Amino acid sequence: MTIKNMLEVAVKAADAKRAEDIVAIDIHEVSLVADAFLILDAPTNRQVLAIVDEIEDQMAKSGWQLINHEGRHEGDWVLMNFGDLIVHVFKKDVRSFYGLEKLWLAQGQEINLDDWLIEETY
Repeated sequence: MTIKNMLEVAVKAADAKRAEDIVAIDIHEVSLVADAFLILDAPTNRQVLAIVDEIEDQMAKSGWQLINHEGRHEGDWVLMNFGDLIVHVFKKDVRSFYGLEKLWLAQGQEINLDDWLIEETY
């Protein structure tokens, strides 16, 4: 299975729990830590944790176990390490404060996620 497969499962899980502003960044050429970052946010701590739980569940069902996580207790910024994929789930205001994707997009390349996101109509 490839990083693309991992991203698809994680993106669909996050989107199913109404994650917002989902961004994936290919960092394999600039980082020894992982091949990609997935960065997303939610307006509340409760929703952050619901997204984290769904991503962990769906990744496990697909055969990828969570290696480590940080921040789950606080729910402001949860980092999930799946090896080749690092997922950052932020509370919206915390994400804007840190601006993590701006740092990594300067070095990596954004991955198109359109095929995996549900288009909402109101």
